Amino acid sequence: MRMRRPLFRGHVHSTWQQMKRFLPFVKSDPLVAVVRLQGAIAAGARGTLSDQGIAPLIERAFKKGKPQAVALVINSPGGSPVQSSLIAARIRRLSEDKEIPVYAFVEDVAASGGYWLASAADEIWIDPASVVGSIGVISASFGAHEFLDRYGLERRVYTAGKSKSMLDPFKPENPEDIERLKAILEHLHEVFKSQIATRRGAKLPEGQDLFTGEIWVGETAIQVGLADGIGHVVPKMKEMFGDKVRFQVYGQKKPLLQRLGAQIIGDGMTALEERALYARYGL
Repeated sequence: MRMRRPLFRGHVHSTWQQMKRFLPFVKSDPLVAVVRLQGAIAAGARGTLSDQGIAPLIERAFKKGKPQAVALVINSPGGSPVQSSLIAARIRRLSEDKEIPVYAFVEDVAASGGYWLASAADEIWIDPASVVGSIGVISASFGAHEFLDRYGLERRVYTAGKSKSMLDPFKPENPEDIERLKAILEHLHEVFKSQIATRRGAKLPEGQDLFTGEIWVGETAIQVGLADGIGHVVPKMKEMFGDKVRFQVYGQKKPLLQRLGAQIIGDGMTALEERALYARYGL
């Protein structure tokens, strides 16, 4: 007579896994915390990555369940340099305090600020079609002073301090403002370069300038030292920690209205800006 498998086998297995964590004489299967970092990087905007928004997830990932490692699954075209720096610094601080290694896995893109996040990891693994790099800084605006002149519109702006109205898009460009902006961008670029040189310095080829804003795809990114190899999160973590490795995934939840498909105007503008960032990399 053939015995039937009990229907609650999966539940028993899950319960046993939970019990193993609290039994000192039974070794638990290794745990890897997976943090999804997806979207443009910006302060305050809903649906984007910011230090304030992502901090609780990162903190839990390092502290809950004593993980063997933290895996960052990254898909970001970049954004705010400050938020990129804050998030990356938080990851490094927790990694060193808890003595937990960090591995980054790039999906479609980790460019500009997205690569800044990836550089917080001890190793960076990519897909053969992943786009990485864009180690540079950009400032984009528009000029509408001719539009105002054409339609006879007069703009009235009063300031205290000659630089308070720097780069006003409704006025002709001022060479002094341009020089001032370039100095700011150069300073931010130096900070970005320092981050990559510190985190990837030993792996970068000598005599090659990787800080021009250029991007690399797949194997070419590995050749220039911006990635360590081809690898995806589940098989690579099983390779490192064994087939019985467990995964705990942490990711940002979308606001209720956004999950239901409804967006206010501000969310729509954020989505357009994010779409434009991805489009720069052909995505």
